[in-house]
Amino acid sequence: MNKFAFRTTGLLVKALYNLFKARFNLHGQENIPEGPVIFVVNHFTRLETFLFPYVVHTLIKKPLWSLASADLFRGAFGEYLEKVGAVSNKAPNRDQLIVNSLLTGNADWIIFPEGRMVKNKKIVEKGKFIISYAGGKHPPHTGAATLALRTEFYRKRILSLASTDHQEAERLMSLFQIDGIDDIRDRQVVILPVNISYYPLRARENILSKLAVSLMENLPEKILEELMTEGSMLLSGVDIDIRFGVPIPVQCCLDCRCIDRDVFSRESFDFDDPIQSRNRMRREALKIMQSYMSAIYDMTTVNHDHLFASILRRMPRRRFREMDLRRRVFLVASSEFKKAPVYRHSSLEENQIPLITDDRYRKFGDFMDLALEKGVVFKKNGWFRKDVSRFSSALDFNRARIDNPIAVMANEVEAIRQLQQRLRRVSFQPGWWIRRQTAAFLIKQQLATFQNDYQRFYHPDESKPKEICKPFLIKGKSGMPGVLLIHGYMSAPAEMKELADFLGRLGFWVYAVRLSGHGTAPEDLAERTYHEWIQSVDTGYGIISSLCRQVVVGGFSAGGGLALEFASRMPVISGVFSVSPPMRLRNPLSRLAPGIDAVNRSLRKVKIGGLSKSYIENHPENPGINYLRNPISGVHQLERLMKSLYEKLPLIQVPALVTQAKGDPVVDPRGSLETLNKIGSVDKSYVTFDFDRHGILLGNGAEKVHRTLGEFIKRVAT
Repeated sequence: MNKFAFRTTGLLVKALYNLFKARFNLHGQENIPEGPVIFVVNHFTRLETFLFPYVVHTLIKKPLWSLASADLFRGAFGEYLEKVGAVSNKAPNRDQLIVNSLLTGNADWIIFPEGRMVKNKKIVEKGKFIISYAGGKHPPHTGAATLALRTEFYRKRILSLASTDHQEAERLMSLFQIDGIDDIRDRQVVILPVNISYYPLRARENILSKLAVSLMENLPEKILEELMTEGSMLLSGVDIDIRFGVPIPVQCCLDCRCIDRDVFSRESFDFDDPIQSRNRMRREALKIMQSYMSAIYDMTTVNHDHLFASILRRMPRRRFREMDLRRRVFLVASSEFKKAPVYRHSSLEENQIPLITDDRYRKFGDFMDLALEKGVVFKKNGWFRKDVSRFSSALDFNRARIDNPIAVMANEVEAIRQLQQRLRRVSFQPGWWIRRQTAAFLIKQQLATFQNDYQRFYHPDESKPKEICKPFLIKGKSGMPGVLLIHGYMSAPAEMKELADFLGRLGFWVYAVRLSGHGTAPEDLAERTYHEWIQSVDTGYGIISSLCRQVVVGGFSAGGGLALEFASRMPVISGVFSVSPPMRLRNPLSRLAPGIDAVNRSLRKVKIGGLSKSYIENHPENPGINYLRNPISGVHQLERLMKSLYEKLPLIQVPALVTQAKGDPVVDPRGSLETLNKIGSVDKSYVTFDFDRHGILLGNGAEKVHRTLGEFIKRVAT
């Protein structure tokens, strides 16, 4: 290897590494041992050939050589490859060179056991590892295992001969250019499985492919496909997860009489001479190959595309609803992953509730746009229908990533057996059972979250009884609409109990959600943001929408604001009502809260938090439900919520109702009327009640409000 050429290549790759928008995420670097290593890596793109050696070199700080296709060793480029440590897979002295460098520690090696790029990612067939490519099929290569075994064989033989046949030991040391016996005594070679996963996979025209087309006539289709796929990945900001597995030692595979006879033999034989244990070594290499292939693909970083593609492929019915597919993926991502130890993309580590609400991160939308574009599915009259042939027909090797990336995505995770078992079960269950499971999972999750929060923040003098604080469900009549109720700031689900009972008597299903930070203690609320309240609402919708096909969302005070915020994102709901939305608060504290909160945070940063004013005394209308201390940070979050809501109100297009007490001492009615006027719905109304209190859903006369809300729900949802 020419060290100058290697350094030059490193500088070039580093420049490209910093230029591209791809994000490299390394996992398991601690698994890389100090001794000689053969890295066995899956091969999907050209990027593994050029970027992976640079990435590993920055970690191990020693030369890293690789095998490359003999087709690349032509002309000046071939000479350059040789200078930077690439070896042709057809070089006559290839194996001895690799064993030599591993024994001496001159270099580690990268070997792609598939033998070529597997563009269709089809590596499993009938439960066995089989590589499908343009020329046919073949099993993964055992070369890495064979080379590791041969290295350990000669290391072990030299060490044994050093005390029994010094002359033969010296001959072998000269053959492999080993300076001294101590140089190999503690240098056991290991095989290190590595998986490289890419997300998202989108092959499109890009500046690189367009430039190549403009500069070259009759550009080979193979090259154009690679530029479209890999150019898009690098230029659009793909996540590249590189995961280093547990080292696989091979020394123990030599511990048998058959191999020992050759190890300790006094006969002299050269590197390529036949030995009696050759067949046994081949069998051991095959076992090791199965081991590292399983390890490589078990480490695949599973992402949303994998789940959507796999479930879409496995679903027995060709026709399906959008939410049915989204719920199935939600269940796998949220629940089934806990039972199947798989490696997840960072986006799957987050809360998955957007999958069954507004899809704000476009995980479903982007996938389905691609599936529609490629003809894997088509949409008609609100239903999707999949083309089964797009999953069953053979993929053109050089066109797979462009023509049918959905099948490629599904292929990539076929080897993860534990994941496939759960995907199979979720795919085949009927839709009504999926809805029931989704609701049951979320209800259980929310109750567990409440129990944990309540236990963590419990205050004997301030925390209310659990029955007041926890979320609850009222089951309605079969086929009736559902209502999601959202309580107010510093309150708890019990605030909505009288309204919930009234709606339940009308036959509606009702779920009263608990907003994050509420129903426990003020210290809990002080740590929360309004984004967490929004997430609580989304979770509540996930529950009630899984039980009912039509849903109306409504809330009181801050809950009313959250209901409107939800309606601005979810046009599929039947209607929204907001009782006393706090667009304008009479208390001047709301205007001062942001400044006070900023001062408090600054004081805490400089460790003089004792001077801060974090809470103010609260005198609620319902002290048995509400907090008696109001965190300043919470008031600030409420202000931020309503400010963000104001710009979203025109987006609301569903039927809307806003109600307000004329003498509300907390919320200025002018703010509620302004809210109504800003709402974009054609069907909207404003109703006032002759009360002098804020909490009009409880107490004397509350039944008037209940009836008004009930009539609205009946009109828009039944």
